Amino acid sequence: MVAAAEHVRREIEAVRRADGESRTLAASLPRLVLEARRIAANVIHGLHGRRRAGSGENFWQYRRFMSGEPSQNVDWRRSARDDHLYVREHEWEAAHTVWLWPDRSASMAFASRDARDSKLERALIVTFALAELLVTGGERVGVPGLMHPTASRNVIDRMAQAMLHDDLARASLPPSFVPAARSEIVVLSDLWSPVADIRTMLAGLSATGAHGTLLQVVDPAEETFPYSGRVEFVEPEDGRVITAGRAERWSRDYVARVALHRDEIRKETDALGWLFSTHRTDRSAAELLLFLHAGMTASKSGGVTSVKAGRMA
Repeated sequence: MVAAAEHVRREIEAVRRADGESRTLAASLPRLVLEARRIAANVIHGLHGRRRAGSGENFWQYRRFMSGEPSQNVDWRRSARDDHLYVREHEWEAAHTVWLWPDRSASMAFASRDARDSKLERALIVTFALAELLVTGGERVGVPGLMHPTASRNVIDRMAQAMLHDDLARASLPPSFVPAARSEIVVLSDLWSPVADIRTMLAGLSATGAHGTLLQVVDPAEETFPYSGRVEFVEPEDGRVITAGRAERWSRDYVARVALHRDEIRKETDALGWLFSTHRTDRSAAELLLFLHAGMTASKSGGVTSVKAGRMA
């Protein structure tokens, strides 16, 4: 109970910190986009398309009535205000929906001395910033099992409040759900779950044709294994303890197993046409936001193919 309470406290602090930092990161988007354009000419401002008119339910805008249109399209109440006829347009009902999943499980709270943020803080900061960027670009954003898709301009506040009031167990992988075929899914996790679990998750999320990105957020110590001497390693999810008498002897096998784990994940994502990459928390959050921006734009336009095999650290 004490360990669980401590994790909840850390998560609350991380959510609050991410709320502020993500706004700063999202506000720097114009500069980031200019940098992205220098790197790849087909990275364009704004993710996917802007909102456009169509047969949806939400009001979009009024426009002038055009000759030849059915008269029932006229909004007579608006037209009565002046000498012109107007049509009431609605938002295109197929507007893009992006599902964001920041892993908030206990393992994400880890941070070594070389990290800028904990894995949890980094995942939340980038999730919030990306959500604001997507909404600004006219998309809907949701969190599986926690928040329905929304295009609200206060999306960061809504996401943060939903997390702060979430009493459910913190799972590493998103819950089973059926996204629409046009949906995009972004999973930010340390992805230390068994490959079989990741395979099952991918099969469910991609069954309808939805596209996605798996982003493995790791602490630098989880890649380099900078330990020596007698070390106790505590498994944060279940509290198990493993003791290494001379930890430096484990380094080569550990690094090889990490590489194998990633290769297995990449085989699964490549088979589905999903993106997979890694990001270390000793690098900048802005770099990760740029990568996701470029990758999602490429998946829609068919450009920046090098991103699909990208690795950020």
